[in-house]
Amino acid sequence: MPRDTLLLVCRESEGRSAVETHRERLRRRDVADAIGVVRYEHEPVRELRDQLVGLDADRVFAVPMCLAHSRETTEAIPSALSAVAGSVTYCEPVGHSPAVTGAILERATNHVAAGANATIVLVGFGSGGTPYNRQAVEYHAARIRHQSDFGEVVPCYLMQNPTVECARYSVSTDRAVAAPLFVEPSAATEEEIPAKLELERGGIEYADPLGDHSLVTDAIVAEVARQRVLTGANNGSLRSFEATLTSQARAVATDGEGELL
Repeated sequence: MPRDTLLLVCRESEGRSAVETHRERLRRRDVADAIGVVRYEHEPVRELRDQLVGLDADRVFAVPMCLAHSRETTEAIPSALSAVAGSVTYCEPVGHSPAVTGAILERATNHVAAGANATIVLVGFGSGGTPYNRQAVEYHAARIRHQSDFGEVVPCYLMQNPTVECARYSVSTDRAVAAPLFVEPSAATEEEIPAKLELERGGIEYADPLGDHSLVTDAIVAEVARQRVLTGANNGSLRSFEATLTSQARAVATDGEGELL
């Protein structure tokens, strides 16, 4: 039998414990023969190379622990994964999952009960160069409008319009809660977003990031199961977007760091 490894790919951050909690749950659920975590701070190709070259697995399922794709996850991480000796199945980021909608709602309603006079403000990172983070935030916003009793759902972003700074002025209800759509706590969730929302003025409660919520673990399990179906169907003829990324990118060492071809 092939030996499978599930690899959680993370940015180095202040919130290490959340991913470790997911790893332990995944281990108990026998999602793969081994569950690994690799982290990088700035340059995935250079920083992950040594961790990936020695990986002992026939098949690797690599899951980016973030809300949605970015240039890092569509370019640098697929290139870094070319260092793996076995076959690699690159998975969709963990935050773009229907299960995560439930985690967002639970985090938010721990602070403000849903109702016609309540608003949930969804705070994403955003990007001027790629559409993926905005698409993920809007996906969850649409589901929350359909599935919950919140009177208003207000998406906003750190890096694009509508900005976090303006979110307060888009709220017209008596009660509001802001939910940061980030997997791990970071300087953005602990300092930047609260400052831009001016939480000290009152009127907006602030929920925890997705963190170690059990529904995020469920999202990882579901994505690995989906990718097993895709890679097994018709000898791999059903290809995901992520599969095209890893097939088209590889790292070369002409400059000692690696670059994309």
